[in-house]
Amino acid sequence: MLIYIFSFINIIIICLPCKFIECLISKKLVPLRQIKTKLFMALQCGIVGLPNVGKSTLFNCLSNAKAQAANFPFCTIEPNIGVITVPDDRLTKLEELVKPNRVVPNTIEIVDIAGLVKGASKGEGLGNQFLGNIRATNAIIHVLRCFDDGNVIHVDGSVDPIRDKEIIDTELQLKDLDTVTKRIQKVEKMAKTDKDAKRTFDVLSIIKTHLESGKSVRSAAVDADDFEFIQDLGLLTQKPVMYVCNVDENSVINGNAYVDRVKEAVKDENAEVLVISAKIESEIAELESYEERQEFLADLGLTESGVNKLIRAAYRLLDLYTYFTAGVQEVRAWTITKGFTAPQAAGVIHTDFEKGFIRAEVIKYNDFVTLGSENACKDAGKLGVEGKTYVVEDGDIMHFRFNV
Repeated sequence: MLIYIFSFINIIIICLPCKFIECLISKKLVPLRQIKTKLFMALQCGIVGLPNVGKSTLFNCLSNAKAQAANFPFCTIEPNIGVITVPDDRLTKLEELVKPNRVVPNTIEIVDIAGLVKGASKGEGLGNQFLGNIRATNAIIHVLRCFDDGNVIHVDGSVDPIRDKEIIDTELQLKDLDTVTKRIQKVEKMAKTDKDAKRTFDVLSIIKTHLESGKSVRSAAVDADDFEFIQDLGLLTQKPVMYVCNVDENSVINGNAYVDRVKEAVKDENAEVLVISAKIESEIAELESYEERQEFLADLGLTESGVNKLIRAAYRLLDLYTYFTAGVQEVRAWTITKGFTAPQAAGVIHTDFEKGFIRAEVIKYNDFVTLGSENACKDAGKLGVEGKTYVVEDGDIMHFRFNV
């Protein structure tokens, strides 16, 4: 079966079974979602932190889901999940140029997870549930309270973001240590005769020592290839993390002493630190129009909302890229992992695209915007034909040819 997919102009020429042909002849178009053979699981970032640091307030600003935000611990019992659109000005520009019937942006899922307390690794508070929920996420957004307010209680009686961070770090590390120790007990005997078991045992031993020193797995001196031997463990402190400092309105531009302490404490973690005021974000979310929101931001000396910064940062945290398909019927952003080859990127649309990949036709985003259309890019020699080894770049505009 030879199939050509022209994403730019949204024409599909397919040798199809009779029922599909009958649908086309009768002008009943078959939605792509009905013929996909592989579904990709949504990528999730889990919002974590001690009770009353602003997690649920921030989550409410991020999504249309309304988690309960109250001044007492454990107001969020079940993890609330919001599907969040990733802001991307490039998609807006492509819409202006192509004028498609619809636009489909990238999305990620944000999970608001119940607050954690000391002893969670042993089941204290909502510990077991908290740890189970975070295990299911791909990355961690760790919210730290960096503001003083006598009207908002703190579970430990005072504001100290470093102490709060260490409480959660310790609980996650203890849980990972328990997981690693149990796995070591299982593979120790096999390691004497089995090569892969020996390598697994060695990796686990390094990580166990690292955890026992009070450090997270993500900073362990282990090669990426070796991590593959323990991927099934779902270690909590192996997940990438971003720290969000929730500050008062006066500190949202330049931060404060709390923020400075956080930055110093995490400088060796290779983790991004964002400064956001959940209070300001909640006020922005209540405004009806884009113009009102921009005026509000301008009055505060801000160019964009903290929510937008957070969503893009979460996208980076997951090590994701975007490529586009652009045609009259649809302009769409597709999510891929950084380093994907052209066949892998094609497989995000449909598994058959990857299996029978022939080539990809690629236009760089800047060339498309500068020249204004696909035809203009072709005429200028800016449409590249790429093979199976081509590594997709962020912002590529692509269509694929394949044979199945």
